[in-house]
Amino acid sequence: MVRNTVRRRLRHLMADKVDHLPAGSTLVVRALPRAAGASSSQLAGELDRALSGALRRVRSR
Repeated sequence: MVRNTVRRRLRHLMADKVDHLPAGSTLVVRALPRAAGASSSQLAGELDRALSGALRRVRSR
């Protein structure tokens, strides 16, 4: 049940960010167990940092 809740929260947060990914991108978001206790703002912040890092790595290729 907790895993599904975290999955739904992450899916909701990613909905606005998908358009910022390069065309043809494949992205896997993996939540660690502590994500279940994170607030929405904490989860959003961590997701933003991870996505920014991934995009920087892709663009530097």
